[in-house]
This record gives sequence, structure tokens and C-alpha cells, in this order.
Amino acid sequence: MEAITGWPDAVEEIFEGDHAVALAYVTPARGVVVAPVTNFALHDRDAGTIVVNSSIGAWKKLDRMRKNPNVAVAFHTREHATTDRPEYVLVQGRASFPWPPDRGSWYAEMKGNWERPGGLPRDVGPLWERWMSVYHWRVNVTIDVERVVVWPHLACRGAAEVHGAPLLAEPPAPQRPPRGGTEPRINHRRAARLAARLPDVLLGWVGANGLPVVVPVGIDGASEGGIGIEAPEGLVPPGGRRAGLAAHWFSLGVLGQEQRIYTGWLEAGPDARRAVYSPHTKAGYRMPTSKLVYKTAVGFETRRRLWQGRRAGVIPRDA
Repeated sequence: MEAITGWPDAVEEIFEGDHAVALAYVTPARGVVVAPVTNFALHDRDAGTIVVNSSIGAWKKLDRMRKNPNVAVAFHTREHATTDRPEYVLVQGRASFPWPPDRGSWYAEMKGNWERPGGLPRDVGPLWERWMSVYHWRVNVTIDVERVVVWPHLACRGAAEVHGAPLLAEPPAPQRPPRGGTEPRINHRRAARLAARLPDVLLGWVGANGLPVVVPVGIDGASEGGIGIEAPEGLVPPGGRRAGLAAHWFSLGVLGQEQRIYTGWLEAGPDARRAVYSPHTKAGYRMPTSKLVYKTAVGFETRRRLWQGRRAGVIPRDA
């Protein structure tokens, strides 16, 4: 399916103004990972593309998008945004990027968008540059947009307006349960507490056309079977399926942030207003609003992950 060309001015304003977005990509088992990322406001309405940016240290995310380019980006919060528009915007499309990426071309393509309000300057001095060299080895991921879905409210209330490929009338069929069972595999009560205290909680799954769907949800406690999920009316498909859950908070410039990311199993009833989520894996961290802590942490973590990616054979050792 071809990329669309054009979207309304209101959507363009949100693409330009939001400070952070949620990127959703598909796992090998046809689940979804929802990952909050910084919005660098790279988009081309005439070409029908938007761009997200990642360190090569996030090699597992990049490798999964290379193998399955179906992605979605949710413009779900106006926190620290330059616009106060009320809409929730979901972008669906196909991702592409060079591999292995050139170490320096990404910054020229960004044309200064790296240093948006509150962000880290690109020039950090020779000592920090050495420490952050892997963090600064970036990849611009171009998404050819196939569909833009716009709800009039950030909670996905009201009738959605669709630009591009029409939505399929039938919901995606339920998936086969995993061999290891659908029950929670981590401390789901603690996961529910951690997610509930963060301002933005998102749920993602694979839609009927293979593209991820991401919607805002609420946490409604936890029971023996999993985490209670309050979902927008009519959006979560009934039945069981693999799904991703993400909760996050960020400061201006995303220097201070907290992320809680889970993959697991979702069971939704016929009305799909309330569902039960059983987390199977977890990832997360919390950082204070400090440039020193941020630079120290991202330098260490991207170096560690680069080593893992090379050991896994995904990142060429001579790149």
C-alpha cells in the first residue's frame, strides 16, 4: 500500500509541536513493544513521511524493525509541547533506514532539530564526546505513512477521522495463546502500581492489517489473573492476543524521565471496555532531571548495548 500525501494543518501542528511520542513495533511472535521516544519534529507532508531517531545502541528495536517494518507512532501527550491541540493522533506505516548507519549523516539530516527546547546540545566537549560516542551514533528511521487516525480528544473519545488507507471493518482475530501459558510471569501487582502512578499509559497490539495500534488506557488495580485495564470504548478488540503496555513520564528535554515497558498477554471481553493484562517481560528505569546523570547513564548504557548487539551478530564489528 502506498504512502499517503498530506494531512490536515491540525495534525501538522501536532507533529511539529509534541515533545515526546510513542513508537510501536512488532515482535517476532506478533506482539507489540510500545517505546516512548523524543519527537524531533522531522516530517514531510508532501512526501507522506515522518522520522523518528534512535541510537544504534537500541539494536534490538532496530533489528526488529528491519525484519518487520510495520510500525506506529502515537502522538498522545501535549506535555511540554508547543501546541495545546486536544487531538490524539495515531500514525501507521512502514519503516526504513540504512544498515549499518553512517556515523555522521544523521545530524546533517536533522537540520538542528536535535537541539530542540530543553534538549542536550550536540557539542558536549571532547571528553563527553568520547564517552557518548555510541549514543551519538544515531539512526534516522523514515516512516512511509499509510494511515493517520485522528481522535478529537487525547483519551480517544469521539469519532475518529481517518486519512489515507481506510480502517478495516473487522477487528483482528484472536491469537493463539503462548505455549508457556498466559498467566503473569513477573510481579504484576508491582507492575500495576508502577504504571498507575505515571501520567501516560499506552496499550498496543497488532491490528487486522498487520500494523500496530496504540491507544491510551487506565490502570484498574490488579487481580490474580493480571492487571486491570480500562480502555476507550470500542477500540480494544475482543479475545486474547499478545500486547505491549508502556507507562512513562518525562521532563522538559526528556533529561528526567521514567519508563515502564511490558510485553504480555491481553484478554478483552465483548465490550472491550475492561481488559486484563498479564505481563510476561519488563524493562524500565528512572532518571532525575540532571544533565550530568543523563549523559553518564546514556553513555554507559549505549556502550553496553552496542557490545551486546555485536555479540549477537546484529551490529557488524567493522561498522
